[in-house]
Amino acid sequence: MIGIFGGTFDPIHYGHIKPALSVKQTLNLTQIRFIPNGIPPHRTVPWLNAEQRLSLLQTALKKYPDVVIDQRELHRDGPSYMIDTLQSLKKDYPDTDICLIVGMDAFFGITRWHQWKQLFDLCHLVVTTRPGFEQDTIAERMSADDYRFLASRMTRDVKALTPRETGKILLQSVPQLDISSTQIRAKLLDGEDVSQWMPVEAYQKLRGFIDDD
Repeated sequence: MIGIFGGTFDPIHYGHIKPALSVKQTLNLTQIRFIPNGIPPHRTVPWLNAEQRLSLLQTALKKYPDVVIDQRELHRDGPSYMIDTLQSLKKDYPDTDICLIVGMDAFFGITRWHQWKQLFDLCHLVVTTRPGFEQDTIAERMSADDYRFLASRMTRDVKALTPRETGKILLQSVPQLDISSTQIRAKLLDGEDVSQWMPVEAYQKLRGFIDDD
């Protein structure tokens, strides 16, 4: 089984990297593919351009084995819908099981994703949660019908992600870092040092992008 971890990565930081690697270890995934958005459909234009975001990803992830940077969304015209990405991956890897890794904030908004219910025909979903997270919190953030649809698929048992099947939602506790790309951008623009929040070589490259501007 391979893991898919999509996002704008604007910029990449340990809050992206460490939860994804924790899921890889827990599920014994053969590979994780980081997939940067080309045109994110649910947010404003990224702060960094696509070339800069890709360059930072390549620098930040180069030392991690079994991590691949998948550029298919950067090369596709139009909004970067996950349903299109999963369909493309299934064509490329028809005999490989896929789990899509998302954080809680992304999961709370999943019902606004393009053709969101069809995602479960193509993959399992792994939702990274904080230790002690309670499932009832999800019900408070969604309509009753949407929650019923999702709750019937939820599990905390890794073994429920059965090979050759799709559609389960694993609520997986992972180490959480209080870091966001929004915080990093704000601190950088204020001239603050955020080198502790990302691999050092990626931070140095990011500083170079800012200084060049």
